[in-house]
Amino acid sequence: MNIKKCKQLMMSFFVLTLIVTCLAPMSRAKAASDPIDVNASAAIMIEASSGKILYSKNADKRLPIASMTKMMTEYLLLEAIDEGKVKWDQTYTPDDYVYEISQDNSLSNVPLRKDGKYTVKELYQATAIYSANAAAIALAEVMAGSETKFVDKMNAKAKELGLTNFKFVNATGLENKDLHGKQPEGTSVDEESEVSAKDMAILADRLITDYPEILDTASIAKTKFREGTDDEMDMPNWNFMLKGLVSEYKGVDGLKTGSTDSAGSCFTSTAERNGMRVITVVLNAKGNIHTGRFDETKKMLNYAFDNFSMKEIYAEGKQVKGHKTISVEKGKDKEVGIVTKKAFSIPVKNGDEKNYKAKVTLDKDKLDAPVKKGAKVGKLTATYTGDDKDYGFLSTDVSGVDLVTKDKVDKANWFILTMRGIGGFFSGIWGSIVDTVTGWF
Repeated sequence: MNIKKCKQLMMSFFVLTLIVTCLAPMSRAKAASDPIDVNASAAIMIEASSGKILYSKNADKRLPIASMTKMMTEYLLLEAIDEGKVKWDQTYTPDDYVYEISQDNSLSNVPLRKDGKYTVKELYQATAIYSANAAAIALAEVMAGSETKFVDKMNAKAKELGLTNFKFVNATGLENKDLHGKQPEGTSVDEESEVSAKDMAILADRLITDYPEILDTASIAKTKFREGTDDEMDMPNWNFMLKGLVSEYKGVDGLKTGSTDSAGSCFTSTAERNGMRVITVVLNAKGNIHTGRFDETKKMLNYAFDNFSMKEIYAEGKQVKGHKTISVEKGKDKEVGIVTKKAFSIPVKNGDEKNYKAKVTLDKDKLDAPVKKGAKVGKLTATYTGDDKDYGFLSTDVSGVDLVTKDKVDKANWFILTMRGIGGFFSGIWGSIVDTVTGWF
């Protein structure tokens, strides 16, 4: 080998060594950037009030969600109750379909009599606590007349709530093949409801925000169906993380489990400690078939409560530097102050307070008079500037706080607008004169 070739080989070896040396720390940094390892096909964790994502894994991938589907059924029921379209004491008598499903002992169910009368309240509790499938279908029929029509309502509501990766095919989350050949029209026997972990977090957030009373029921560890009657039966909650159950975790007060052959072990939880409410979702958790979803959820909750606390970034009614006002067209005032509608707090990692900066997103650059006091003009969120991995926020619809107008601005009358026009005209002339004269020297 001649000296020239030897030098070339040595140079190549040096460059290769340099590249490997540079890449090795990067690989370690990338691995270190994931704070926890959740053993599931997909997972996400958020702080509820701000929508701040604390952990995410394959969160945008649409996957089967099993009985967590019932969270949408519960949302639509609580909405119907709130709007007066359905009443808690309203009664329902099972049709052939609901009766047949209720007698299937291979599914989670409370047996219903064919000639029985059941209140909406009873069916709701059976659905939310025991994940009773026939009870969920019964509620669908109460609200929409049929499960087929109810599925349309589910998908429409999902879109309205801001979900983007979803497909609801029944009211229960069962695989359609388990519905005795009577699955909703327009769906096939081999389908089941599929939603991304991120969308499930959005649904959970809206459910407990819009109807916090859901937690009064979802937090019941065990109760009885039709207590004191011949049909009395125990209804234990499948959420084993509730107080008094085998996987008890301090602060957990909801929300919904789910499992099918294709979905695996799934769980949407929510827990609150020290003024911070966290929502977690795991899809197809691995490990022990009975406790795997709770083990993986515990990892996320431990990480959240051990490392984060709520910090107020801006108080209610405060202006944000660089965005204190917004222009107003044809108003008595040419601009109006904008402030936070409510206090803006986010979960901040311990010792990391200085790495969070305010981020303002305005709906438009200027407003047209008249402008009402308290009119929404944008959103205030926050960006992270530190070295740790940042997952951002859940979505623009549920993240941060609104920025609103501080005062009202009436529309200017014709005289004011005319005088402004004249002033602008002469201001323009004067500016031209100044520019011309300046050019002489």
